[in-house]
Amino acid sequence: MTEASPELTFERVFASPSLNGPAPRQAKFSPDGRYLTLLRNREDDRERYDLWGFDLTTSQWRMLVDSEAIGSGRELSEDEKMQRERARVGGLSGIISYQWASDASGVLVPIDGDLYFARISDDGDDTVTRLTDTEESELNPALSNSSAYVSFVRDRQLWVGAVGEEAAPITPKEAGTIRWGEAEFVAQEEMGRLTGYWWAPDDSRLVVQRTDESPVGIVTRAAIGATGTKVFDQRYPVAGSDNAIVELYVMDPDGGNQVKVDIGEETDIYIARVDWAPDGALYVQRQNRQQTVLDMLKVDPATGASEVWFTETAAREEYWINLSDNYRFLEDGNLLWWSERDGFGNFYRFDGAQWSQLTSLNEPASSLVGVNEDDNQFFYRAAEGVLTQQVYGASLSGNAGSQRITDPDYTNTASMDPLGRMLLISRSASDQPTQSYLATRTGQRITWVEENALSEDHPYTPYLLSHTMPEFGTIEAEDGTPLHYMMLKPDMEPGKQYPVFYHHYSGPGPQIVDRGWDGALAQAVVDRGYIWFALDNRGTANRGVDFEQPIYRAMGGVEVDDQRKGAEFLATLGFVDADKIAIYGWSYGGYMTLKQLEADPGLYAAGISGAPVTRWELYDTHYTERFMGDPREVPEAYETASAIPEATKIADPLLLIHGMADDNVVFENSSELISVLQENNVPFEMMLYPGYTHRVGGENISPHMWNSIFRFLEAHGVTPPE
Repeated sequence: MTEASPELTFERVFASPSLNGPAPRQAKFSPDGRYLTLLRNREDDRERYDLWGFDLTTSQWRMLVDSEAIGSGRELSEDEKMQRERARVGGLSGIISYQWASDASGVLVPIDGDLYFARISDDGDDTVTRLTDTEESELNPALSNSSAYVSFVRDRQLWVGAVGEEAAPITPKEAGTIRWGEAEFVAQEEMGRLTGYWWAPDDSRLVVQRTDESPVGIVTRAAIGATGTKVFDQRYPVAGSDNAIVELYVMDPDGGNQVKVDIGEETDIYIARVDWAPDGALYVQRQNRQQTVLDMLKVDPATGASEVWFTETAAREEYWINLSDNYRFLEDGNLLWWSERDGFGNFYRFDGAQWSQLTSLNEPASSLVGVNEDDNQFFYRAAEGVLTQQVYGASLSGNAGSQRITDPDYTNTASMDPLGRMLLISRSASDQPTQSYLATRTGQRITWVEENALSEDHPYTPYLLSHTMPEFGTIEAEDGTPLHYMMLKPDMEPGKQYPVFYHHYSGPGPQIVDRGWDGALAQAVVDRGYIWFALDNRGTANRGVDFEQPIYRAMGGVEVDDQRKGAEFLATLGFVDADKIAIYGWSYGGYMTLKQLEADPGLYAAGISGAPVTRWELYDTHYTERFMGDPREVPEAYETASAIPEATKIADPLLLIHGMADDNVVFENSSELISVLQENNVPFEMMLYPGYTHRVGGENISPHMWNSIFRFLEAHGVTPPE
């Protein structure tokens, strides 16, 4: 580390203001096109968000809603806390979501369990009206499409009221196992579906989910806190057990004229998505329990009668269907649809009878950005060279090819206004924290939203002198598949060898090796004299079906093999101390730490396992069975994948970390491992966090955890050279 550079401590990494610069969330365009709004975190509290608006007519920013001015500080209900965990916003405060009124007169803002309406004035004289004031939380709040109604879930019922009037429940109060208007646990946690009701385009009707949780097993979860323990009987459908029974009803805004949607005789299915098309038709995506077949049902909202419009099947015999939001019902009744049917994510158009392929990529299209039907265009994001994501424009007719509209030197994400007139592009690079700007549909920048330049007043600028640029490369898996890695090196003296902090996740989904901004944490580790290394194994995303498929009914197998290749590669490098390669992972990565230590004693100097799944029978149905099948049908696959049977093979130093109120990877995963290791006299260390869930983090807790990790490594001699 250069002498002129201040020390980059873990305390500073997690303090405010964020070293990443501003981190805006939930950017939206007002319906009249005047404002771009977003949630912006505070300089003095990086986890607290306020609502800001950028006036496109004056190019001026202003705060529209101050979360501290209207927040009550009331404690959230347990249901809302759990919903926030499902949405991965459990650690945030202030305003975490909002919705524009259709006439652009204002926004609906939930905060501290209650609802407010912020009326936006052209002259800046904004007013905020409180809509609810109750001890219970108003969950899943929404304005109807014409903004005539406000709706929300309270006490397991759906409530609806005309704007400005008192809301009333429109669904019955039933047994404690019946919920109306809420997505069930696995829909929230694994399917990316956070709501359980949907307004028709003209507000005349709405679809409401009724969930019967009585078949779901109870996990008695002890949320162990610092000064006491709360016990929750949580309905948690572990792999191989019964799911909740989900039904759909179409009804009027007052709850009258109810009809039940025909979703088929089989109840052991998943309702993946529900959508109203622009013409008022209703569509339901129904997925089988095995997640190998997805039926698109077309529903008559007047009678509830349905028919199968089309069926999507898994791209390989031993594969699954990845759900997505990458589709759009078009004004002409056609459907723009994303599918992996040819082995890579691509876009197709369906007219009710025939399919037309609109893109043809050998690297997956990953998300739909927006649609401009007036100009027959759509925009999407796709991998390019594996390590970056770019935004492309293409024709809805499929006759003009695709044009990249973002800078290939950055990895990019984007969103658009509802009519597809303008792009909001966010981008980052290894030496540039995330920037965002408004752009034309050809990608030409109109104005910065957050330039986030590393100027003299940027929080990260004092640490630039020690900033390390990553090196990228590939190594071959056992079958010859190239695996991408990333390495950050500290200042190294010739002839000396350095320890490695080997960061991995390894599970299906997240790609951790790319050319985007990686944050200050890795730099802090490098500043301590460690090499930071990461490798994406087979099973991770953005490489196509054949790259993901090897984990099918074999989790904890090919990933261990590929990560072993990474360690063996590191051992060949003259500047690496092969006896000081430490592995770290959280959640699936925590599970992988255990499996790697069990499979290869002596290869790794130490392992840190955070919030690990230890037996997949303890994890939920939709995630686990997607990759592993049903344990009642393939028990041998679960036995092989478990980290428990061979836990006593762990011979290298192990640090186990877990939040003691975890409602996702429940603490029983770690308590069973702890018991097995203790009963067999296997030494290990642990750091447990009372009151914390699956996210163990915060301005003080995060540095405590990371300092604990490095004290553990130092105690076991995994240290830089003198």
